[in-house]
Amino acid sequence: MKTGFATIVLIGAALATSGCSRIKAQQGYLIDETLFTSILPGVDNLESVSRTLGRPTFAAQFDTGSWYYVSRLTGQYAFVSPKTLQQQILIVSFDEQGNVSTVQRRGMEKIARINPEDDKTATLGKSESFFQELFGNVGQVGAAGGPLGGQPTGRDGPR
Repeated sequence: MKTGFATIVLIGAALATSGCSRIKAQQGYLIDETLFTSILPGVDNLESVSRTLGRPTFAAQFDTGSWYYVSRLTGQYAFVSPKTLQQQILIVSFDEQGNVSTVQRRGMEKIARINPEDDKTATLGKSESFFQELFGNVGQVGAAGGPLGGQPTGRDGPR
């Protein structure tokens, strides 16, 4: 009897804790320290960085000055939103001639936590119901002084 109860408790504990395991996921660029430290300002250029590190995660939008290599490790329990456990951003900046000017590393300080308020976005203007939107323009076309364009017409055509 005691072994049956202990077995049931053990199975119940195993089932209860099985949903609590943390799932980890690596996202983005996989950083190789040897390759990253081999990039030197004044020595390397766009082509050599591309051959050494590969294509960047993204590049600067308004100039060709920087390439960004982003790596992120996230963890998630079952049915919970993932949390960032570790993040590294490698930034390679170039001058006008395409030579490396700076090489930087950033971490978790660049993560912005946002909390959306509602499911709806507030807009300016009046709020109308479905039926007001559907039938709101009934009778409005041509009502400002005559047919199409608002100019009255006579027997001989437009005046």
